[in-house]
Parts: sequence; C-alpha cells; structure tokens
Amino acid sequence: MCSGMIDPDLVAHALSRGADGVLGVGCHLGECHYLEGNYKANARSKAIKIVLENCGIDPNRFRMEWVSSAEAPRFVEVVSRFVADVKLLGPNPLRQIKAAVNE
Repeated sequence: MCSGMIDPDLVAHALSRGADGVLGVGCHLGECHYLEGNYKANARSKAIKIVLENCGIDPNRFRMEWVSSAEAPRFVEVVSRFVADVKLLGPNPLRQIKAAVNE
C-alpha cells in the first residue's frame, strides 16, 4: 500500500487502544509510484501530530519516515530508533486507563 493511504483515524485508533507507538514508512518524497501519495502522507502526518497533541497523546508516539525499498539497512535503523524512542516514552498511559476500565 501507498503511504498516502495512512488514515489518521487508524493511527488514533491504535494509540487510543493502547499501542505504544505507530510508525508509518513511505517512499522518499518525489519517488512515489502513485506520484503524490507520499506528499499526502507527509501532510497527514503533520495533522496527525497536531490532533494527537490536542487529545493529550504525546505526538512523539507517531512518526512518519521515508525509506526506499532498496534501503534495508536504513529501514532497520529507522525501526530500531523508533522502538528505542518509544521505550523512552514508556508505556502508553491510555493502555493503563483502558485496563482499569475493563476490570
């Protein structure tokens, strides 16, 4: 799928259900097979961060990165860095709230 199809509702849904982070990965800007999908993803990612912040969710729990399918080592580095950054944030507080509500 094209990164331009990343739905802000899905990101919000994942985080509201307790996911510690969401990483979107798309083609480098200007290199989209679908021409402008990654530009749409870029605009949406900025909007997603604003919405998350307005909802009280740390916007650093979402990240959009640009990686070519030919950049396997970079992909590993991007994912590893994101995982490390999310670990520093700690567990998503919404997971604890959701668990308490379900008890």
